Amino acid sequence: MGHSAEIHRGQIAAVLEAWGMPARHAGRTADVMLWADMRGVASHGISMLVNYEVLRSKDKVKFAAEPTLVRETPVSALVDGGENLGYVPARYAIELAIDKARKSGIGIVAVRNSMHFGACGFYAEAAVDAGFVGTVMTSTSKAAVAPTGGAEAKLGTDPIAFGAPALDGDSFLLDMATTTVAGGKIRNLAVEDLPCPPGWILDPSGMPSTEPKDVYDGAGFMTSLGGAREAASYKGYGLAAMVNILSACLSGSSLISDPLHSKIAGKGNDIGHFFMVLDPGLFRDPQEFRADVSKFLGMLRSTRTVAGGEPVLVAGDPERAKLAKRKKDGIDVPKGLTAKLKVIAGDAGAEWVLG
Repeated sequence: MGHSAEIHRGQIAAVLEAWGMPARHAGRTADVMLWADMRGVASHGISMLVNYEVLRSKDKVKFAAEPTLVRETPVSALVDGGENLGYVPARYAIELAIDKARKSGIGIVAVRNSMHFGACGFYAEAAVDAGFVGTVMTSTSKAAVAPTGGAEAKLGTDPIAFGAPALDGDSFLLDMATTTVAGGKIRNLAVEDLPCPPGWILDPSGMPSTEPKDVYDGAGFMTSLGGAREAASYKGYGLAAMVNILSACLSGSSLISDPLHSKIAGKGNDIGHFFMVLDPGLFRDPQEFRADVSKFLGMLRSTRTVAGGEPVLVAGDPERAKLAKRKKDGIDVPKGLTAKLKVIAGDAGAEWVLG
């Protein structure tokens, strides 16, 4: 049995508060990280404290900062994140976008001067829970991906999330990096000293590698979605460029392709986020929309499978299954990560409750 969600959340919040984040924001940040771990998205859960400790040690985060509203219209807003962890301005932004969608049918909010905000899917699901369609994108702090055909990092994992409500609490919830895998998966393998599957990464010379430290601690590259030109990695490259245009160019954040991006001493990573919330009621009766989404998802799930194959799923199904299991069995944290977290908590003066 793993430890409970309450204990897991409490440990995250304790460390964040010890670092100087106000209790309310620490709790709301811990909610997002717990959301990821409860759904098996270990790359964006409590393990992120390892990364945030590095940022804290380099004075890259202003844990007490509040988001500020820079400009606003009935359907849009620009928010400045104040160099805090991105969870704080991102939760403010998605809630603002949802409020605008309730009033005007659509809400679009861009965020600048932010940091990593966790799993995109959390924010898209917030829109779904309000009965709306949600699209979320974010730029990233580290250039670790070479454009297709290139041998120099100019892009990040640049994720996209999209959610739509169906009937009876069901939904479609896509949350994906525009790389072959999320960077946190490579980090977690490096922490546990385990190899990557083939196709995930390239070494510094651009050759295929299975050593996660080539990327996490070295000068290697992650692969764009597809892995290679022959497998259509140019599509992942194109999606990453789109994410940066909407997240960074629209908000006025630093461009990841700029050699100085996230490297200015005493300044945060200046990441940009993009949130769009759409009320299906602009087009038709919302319940009829939900009914059609349910019908569509049902048709996909009922697809005849290959001999001996697993049932066909839709985006969000694997995470929902893991959520149900972890509600019952708790959350397990790997030994290597637990050891690192215990040191981080001790250095911060935070209570250690994971056991």
